Amino acid sequence: MGVNYYKILQVDRNANDDDLKKAYRMLAMKWHPDKNPNNKRDAEAKFKNISEAYDVLSDPQRRVVYDQLGEEYLKGQTPLPNGSCSSYTSHGSSTKFCRNSRSANDLFSELFGFPSPFEGMSHMSDPRAAAYGFPRGLFGDNVSASLRPGAGGASSYTRKGAAIERTLLCSLEDLFMGCVKKMKIAKDALDNMGRPTTVEKILTVDIKPGWKKGTKITFPELGDQQPRGIPSDLVLTLDEIPHRVFKRDGNDLITTQDISLVEALTGYTVHLTTLDGRNLTIPIDSIVGPTYEEVVIGEGMPIPKEASRHGNLRIKFNVKFPVELTSEQRMGIHELLTSS
Repeated sequence: MGVNYYKILQVDRNANDDDLKKAYRMLAMKWHPDKNPNNKRDAEAKFKNISEAYDVLSDPQRRVVYDQLGEEYLKGQTPLPNGSCSSYTSHGSSTKFCRNSRSANDLFSELFGFPSPFEGMSHMSDPRAAAYGFPRGLFGDNVSASLRPGAGGASSYTRKGAAIERTLLCSLEDLFMGCVKKMKIAKDALDNMGRPTTVEKILTVDIKPGWKKGTKITFPELGDQQPRGIPSDLVLTLDEIPHRVFKRDGNDLITTQDISLVEALTGYTVHLTTLDGRNLTIPIDSIVGPTYEEVVIGEGMPIPKEASRHGNLRIKFNVKFPVELTSEQRMGIHELLTSS
């Protein structure tokens, strides 16, 4: 048969289209001349052979001819008058096939969807490389001008989608003390053959003490990815789970205590467990009126950029009046209040 295209691509004779693309991508990147500056002549020859093998085996008609007659027939037949097609006869039937004279770069252009993918690309660590299916850092530290936004014909292949937003629920305790949270996300991506797929990723999020509902955390290029595009950013927005005791107001914490009319008039002691587990005992010696509020300095939320400072704890009261009074109770209260 002469040249063994299957051996060149390191695939077996039953390889399907996906197998061929995967092998071609791997070998072409390995043997591209820009990756082999000290052995450029041999690399150019191997690169050309790899492209030729893929060019033939990825074409069903040409692959059949190659399997039956070898590459000598593909290369040696006289073209038809249009210069692009040939024919052969087997078992009494005639088969017509069209040749493909694409260069290695033309082939890459068709496969990856952008022109001259390796021309001037001796360096390619830009994040956009991942959008074309190339590993980050494969070709070095810089990116060719042909792939920079605004370069002729290339900007349409470097677009970045709108940010993907997700909500991250946090308890008030999480926001008070800070914590590390894990979050699983599912996102659109491309597999190593450039086909759309869905992948899951576990994110680690460092919640700082005092962060508020609505705080946004951005993970660059960890969002969805579309063909020929840069992965979008992923933005997590903090949301607060309602607490059974405390409500947040800026950097302050508010709690409401139910007390009786007697306690409102004669005194009351508040017992609270703080968000970090401490027990507070707060005596209320004043008469508690409808708008009374006890303020405990420094027992609120941490102030994010001033770690040693906290907001305040504000205690409000809901005075529960008796539903009914006996005549004796009415008389006693009347005498008590009027005598003062």
